[in-house]
Amino acid sequence: MQWETVIGLEVHLQLATQSKIFSGAATQFGAEPNTQACAVDLGMPGMLPVLNEEAVRCAVLFGLGIGAEIGLRSVFDRKNYFYPDLPKGYQVSQFEAPIVGKGEFEITLSDGSSKRIGITRAHLEEDAGKSLHEDFHGMSGIDLNRAGTPLLEIVSEPDIRSAEEAVAYLKTLHSLVTYLDISDGDMSQGSMRCDINISLRPVGQEEFGTRAEIKNVNSFRFVEKAIHHEVERQMDILEDGGSVVQETRLYDADRDETRSMRSKEVANDYRYFPEPDLLPVVLDEAWVQSLRETLPELPVEKRQRFESQYGLSTYDASVLTDSRALADYFETVAADCGDAKIAANWVQVELLGQLNKSELDIANSPVSAEQLSGLIKRILDDSISGKIGKQVFEAMWNGEGDADQVIEARGLKQVSDTGALEAMVDQVIADNPDQVAQYLAADDGKRKKLVGFFVGQIMKASKGQANPRMVNELLARKLV
Repeated sequence: MQWETVIGLEVHLQLATQSKIFSGAATQFGAEPNTQACAVDLGMPGMLPVLNEEAVRCAVLFGLGIGAEIGLRSVFDRKNYFYPDLPKGYQVSQFEAPIVGKGEFEITLSDGSSKRIGITRAHLEEDAGKSLHEDFHGMSGIDLNRAGTPLLEIVSEPDIRSAEEAVAYLKTLHSLVTYLDISDGDMSQGSMRCDINISLRPVGQEEFGTRAEIKNVNSFRFVEKAIHHEVERQMDILEDGGSVVQETRLYDADRDETRSMRSKEVANDYRYFPEPDLLPVVLDEAWVQSLRETLPELPVEKRQRFESQYGLSTYDASVLTDSRALADYFETVAADCGDAKIAANWVQVELLGQLNKSELDIANSPVSAEQLSGLIKRILDDSISGKIGKQVFEAMWNGEGDADQVIEARGLKQVSDTGALEAMVDQVIADNPDQVAQYLAADDGKRKKLVGFFVGQIMKASKGQANPRMVNELLARKLV
């Protein structure tokens, strides 16, 4: 039987506020355990929550960024459940009246095709603390620093049909929220976490199958692997005549498997009711409009502009607009050196290659945009060749200064003196009479290969510093 995979994603996004959603406690990552949890976060008797306006602003910006309905009246609810890292015994969330309603989200796949994924809702809630298991020898510790950190939970429609589409959705979402500057999206720090709902159904069937939920997956690679494993698991069960159980599962990256955590709860299990300590949130349409006017150029718009303004391919424009910081870096290089296509090539190949190799992001690049444009200028004015440019870039990366300083210190300036190059060409021709004879007797296809031999000899004699364009021009004149 042929099976269709049906996937819906719930993304928990920590918002980039300085304080928590209902208290003034700090949200900075990496503090000593339990040093950023105040009486409100701990659920102490008599402590009342006060809503953080910045969290509301971030949520509305997200809704505007995907063209979703904005809930001008939203309500906070109590979601009741017991877990050690939730001191109050309930989580303040939103249920029936979320701040962001239905919207759509467009993703681009590796083959260049695009697909629209429906957004069911996005609602505000507080994060829970964190259980620590590694250092307590059979016991667990609780760090409540994260308790009360503002979260935006973004719930997709079950429109995703493969691991590739799921990863594309998450990467596009990550790009959007960082453009909006509402979250750093750092999955390694838990700023963006994903619950994956997966079911299978026979191809052509309208009714959904029974779904399993995989909780708290925190990297694009793990999302892909978890989906592949869970699809295989469910397929094996169904093809053996069994039934998939609705449950919550955990992905174990070390073993590359999912395993059962608990039976899946439904809304009734949580006994939602309106939070009595918080009034409904009522937004003014003029305030929402003022936020709409502050929206930056978003990734899709920027990609389209890069294609039209700079003449870049869709692929190149997509890579360069992946993050707002990278797009800004590229535009600085392109404007300064005056050649957008060469700038795009250097940013994508040399810069991103080194950043990936060194596991750095663009904000921590040792080579600034101004330094890279300075290097490209020296290639464009024939001071150095592209090949030597790679040596110069590596030296710049290692902190040896800007392009001019490296070229001067290493004596890498390209030889463009006609007299000096002509002497080298004459010498190489004189030293290789057999190759000259072969060249003169060869057809055009063979001649191209033999020219490469002569160019190589001249580059060797000049220690790689001869101007390749001038060398080729001189050889074309003399090899007749």
